[in-house]
Amino acid sequence: MNFPSAARRTPHHTVTVRAGVATAERVRLSVYDLMTGTFATPRTFFYRRRLDAAALRESLARTLPHYPLLTGRLVRDDDRGLSVVCDDAGIPFTESHSDRPMPAYGLDRSAKADLSAYLHKVSAFRIVGHDTPLLSVRVTHMRGGGSVLGVMINHSIVDGSGYLDFLRHWSRVHHGGERRAAPHARTLLDGLADGAAPGAERHSAQYALVSGRRKAGFIWRVNARSRGVRTITLRLAGDEVRALKEHARAGLAGSGPRISTGDALGAHLWKVLAGLRARPGDSTERLGMVVGLRPALSATLPDGYWGNAVTNVTPALPAGELRAASLADTAAVVREAVNGVTAERVRDEAAFLEAQRRARRTHLVLSRMALDAFEGTVALNNVSRLPVYEIDFGAGRPFWFEFPASPVPWSLLITPTPVDDDSRDVHFSVPRKAAEALTTPEWTKRLHAYAPDA
Repeated sequence: MNFPSAARRTPHHTVTVRAGVATAERVRLSVYDLMTGTFATPRTFFYRRRLDAAALRESLARTLPHYPLLTGRLVRDDDRGLSVVCDDAGIPFTESHSDRPMPAYGLDRSAKADLSAYLHKVSAFRIVGHDTPLLSVRVTHMRGGGSVLGVMINHSIVDGSGYLDFLRHWSRVHHGGERRAAPHARTLLDGLADGAAPGAERHSAQYALVSGRRKAGFIWRVNARSRGVRTITLRLAGDEVRALKEHARAGLAGSGPRISTGDALGAHLWKVLAGLRARPGDSTERLGMVVGLRPALSATLPDGYWGNAVTNVTPALPAGELRAASLADTAAVVREAVNGVTAERVRDEAAFLEAQRRARRTHLVLSRMALDAFEGTVALNNVSRLPVYEIDFGAGRPFWFEFPASPVPWSLLITPTPVDDDSRDVHFSVPRKAAEALTTPEWTKRLHAYAPDA
């Protein structure tokens, strides 16, 4: 169904917000920061009540001293690495007024097509060595009531978990609370490669060194294929998510690893898409999963470490075997891969990435999960534990939250829902024909196979 765009708005007003403290500290980003690229990642929150933009600016200014990287600027190091100069150059805060009422965003109406109207745009290309902010904020007031909060943070300085930590910190300050400063020093990761296995610097199971031509070809392919990717959002109710987990655990009868909700749901979605893709039985199906490093590095990183601390794992099975396997056995394969993210593995991975930085080749390193996006990999990012619906700035909880669509085919994003239960929203970015198939009775039945009333 097509809806009228909510993009039109009246002229806006932008001010620069600063922390008021310019340390001039130069924070050298870690090798894991360098793997994300330097693009800004948006988050949008939709509120039924009007946000007080002036109060938001004031609480933001009181929060920013705890996050000196956010008001700094990116610069290039001699070895082609990156640093942030904490010069308090400031961030743009925009307030605008839309001439449209708040659309009925939700499960049946995506906000993805309208996101650009709710975000303060920054350059996607002139970033490093330029006066380009690493954080931007936009508040859009809708006609008749309600506001949209759009936030963009450069991915090179923080991952999704740290992103939400910042927003929660800001929310607490807004309500008059305090919170300790987030530890952001990348020196906490210095020496991570010490003790790596011999030869680890020459090969990585998760990252590949590619030629400039191959990297350019990959980027061209993503851009060219993106027009054929459609993103749809389907919800799994709390009772079926719980049933998935219990079914997977029962199938192992205590003989395998302890299965989490994420393991069971990831295994189920992997199996469903393996059936939909219908690749030859002897071909390899891979599930590329974004996995946090903080648990594996608990002896190295303090609670609340603010930076990029994620890697990826890729369990693989023959397509025919995956389609025939039980949920329990598939979930066990998923859990085994996640359990493989140990301190030892991280040291080896860091040794490879550090070697590429020393050789000035970091820009030619890509994850194997990304490189295989057009072949046998389903990419899964499960952020359902991030409390996105708790971000309250005096107007109550948001009634909807939206990520941008992925341009890469066969990408899955799992998010929480506005209701405080175990339900999950699954955002499928898949080829158009696959998106159409997922909404047919046959595939709806497969997707909801574990619903109690199925």
